[in-house]
Amino acid sequence: MDIDTYLLRFKGCYFERSVVDIDLLENLDDFEIRDDDVFIITYPKSGTIWTQHILSLIYYEGHRNRTENVDTLDRAPFLEYNSRKVDFSKRPSPRIFSSHIPYYLAPRGLKNRKAKIVYTYRNPKDILISYYYFSNVVAALQAPQNLEQFMKRFLDGKVLGNLWFDHIRGWYEHKHDFNILFMKYEDMKKDLRSSVLKLCTFLEKELSEEDLDTVVRQATFQNMKINPLANYNAILKDEIGTRNDGQFLRKGTIGDWKHHLTVEQNERFDRIFQRNMKDFPLKFTWDLKEEENWNDSPKET
Repeated sequence: MDIDTYLLRFKGCYFERSVVDIDLLENLDDFEIRDDDVFIITYPKSGTIWTQHILSLIYYEGHRNRTENVDTLDRAPFLEYNSRKVDFSKRPSPRIFSSHIPYYLAPRGLKNRKAKIVYTYRNPKDILISYYYFSNVVAALQAPQNLEQFMKRFLDGKVLGNLWFDHIRGWYEHKHDFNILFMKYEDMKKDLRSSVLKLCTFLEKELSEEDLDTVVRQATFQNMKINPLANYNAILKDEIGTRNDGQFLRKGTIGDWKHHLTVEQNERFDRIFQRNMKDFPLKFTWDLKEEENWNDSPKET
């Protein structure tokens, strides 16, 4: 089966065909934005669920102390999918939304610079590997034959979310149109507490030291992975559908690409990266162990 069996192309962007809300997409430009709305924008496999969980912990006391049985998908639903058919207009403020949309599909109201956007980004080699495994698990996505085939699809933008280079460049180069904070996945891994504080400042949310400690403790990858309200495992199996027993959250590590890409694949990726991201201001972290190269881009070969 070809890509069109799994993905729907709308205004140049691919969406998951089986769950996308077509009516919402067609009226996305006029989606009513409230001043206190918060949008989590990511390219797939860039830390979306992690950011959803962190913001839910910051905003909702019931999520922090686990007195409310509400999962992440209800706390921060995907705007373009709305798989549970929620009437977004009736949700109480402040509303948190998640989305993989490119900048040019953003609702017009987001450009009033009052509603907030958190854009979480990650080094694209780790995205590639995470996405490869994810596509093998999720029944609604086209299963790749092997990593080489998937890498070609990824670098051609023939995946959900389209071309990673276009997605991050589009949002960054139009950042002045929005009230947006860029959060690096690897910085969150390196110093979660500082990252949570940065988010709180941007979101204008004050937490006590005790609440801050709770957020940081519960937002670690290992604690999130065992929290059924945060890890999407039940949603994956019961609502999305799987091909095997894989989990939504796999490793969450940095530099896993080194265990998968061949020398030739890595060099090819670096050449394409350099061609597409030349002079791009945001820096990427490729391996936490290489502290001396913390902000280095891959060297051109």
